[in-house]
Amino acid sequence: MAQLFGRPVEQARSYLGALEQVARVDSFVEADGPARGSRRLRMVNGGGLEIDVHPDRALDLGQVTVDGIPVAWMEARGVQGPADLDPNNGDWLRAWGGGMLTTCGLDAYGSPSRDDGRDFGQHGRVSGIPARLTVAKVGQGELVVEGVVRQTVLGGENLALHRRITTAIGSKELTLTDVVTNEGAHEAVHMMLYHANFGWPLVEDGVALALPSTVVEPRDEVAAAGLGSWADIEPPSPSNLPQVFLHEFPEGHEVVVRVDNRRRGLAMQLKFDRRQLPWLCHWKCFADRTYVLGLEPMNTRTVVSRAEARRQGALQFLQPGQSVTYQLSFGFEHG
Repeated sequence: MAQLFGRPVEQARSYLGALEQVARVDSFVEADGPARGSRRLRMVNGGGLEIDVHPDRALDLGQVTVDGIPVAWMEARGVQGPADLDPNNGDWLRAWGGGMLTTCGLDAYGSPSRDDGRDFGQHGRVSGIPARLTVAKVGQGELVVEGVVRQTVLGGENLALHRRITTAIGSKELTLTDVVTNEGAHEAVHMMLYHANFGWPLVEDGVALALPSTVVEPRDEVAAAGLGSWADIEPPSPSNLPQVFLHEFPEGHEVVVRVDNRRRGLAMQLKFDRRQLPWLCHWKCFADRTYVLGLEPMNTRTVVSRAEARRQGALQFLQPGQSVTYQLSFGFEHG
């Protein structure tokens, strides 16, 4: 049962003139630095969970804290505004600030490639598109943020992403639900990858990583050299090179991925539906000062590029008017 500071939520209400005293959705406009002028929401749920949401970056998730402990990995620049993001000129990494969740798609992800006569940049365009915010409130027993992100071009794709982020008051869980719809008149390629990024102090040497994988494939020779220790989390070192693996899962509906830091009494559990997201890209980058564990559910069987997915016959398509739903649940434990 969800509690607010040791009392059941309904009992705690007797002590509060307004629930916003302990649970609220704050709204900011960044005043300085690379994010200047961008919107940011903070969901404070009264259970120790605080979530930064960035409407101008497709309602992606920035820093997340659990009882004040940061669990997301952040790049040195932090989450910035979308103005500098142009995936086709190689600047995606220069405009990416990390955060707990970056959306990659909606029609391409992976490395830059050329497919069907067009150039597609790294991880697609969607994370650089501002959302139209429709809901940001404390509702009946939960905090809710909703919005719509549209990836459209004249004569090309017309894809709409409807996103809903919820967290129950007094809990340590959040749920993200996406509905992607082809609102165009023609069939559209649809590639989706959820770039979830976790960092120190949740992730450190000795932490246990558990994935229910039936297949683990290395992306390249560097990953192949580390295939036997793919689940290991090493201490930071300048000699550690990034490794990427593709994971497949057994038949069944729910996939549960777990990061367990027993020394700190801190854990993260990611759940998603295998019918929606059958594969996961696992990125381990334990370099000095770039220390991140990426767990990335995806709808297309490739960790390379859109062109490679087509070559393998793995591309997914949405027909005009067709929608697909994705849901991810992040649960945290502390104590």
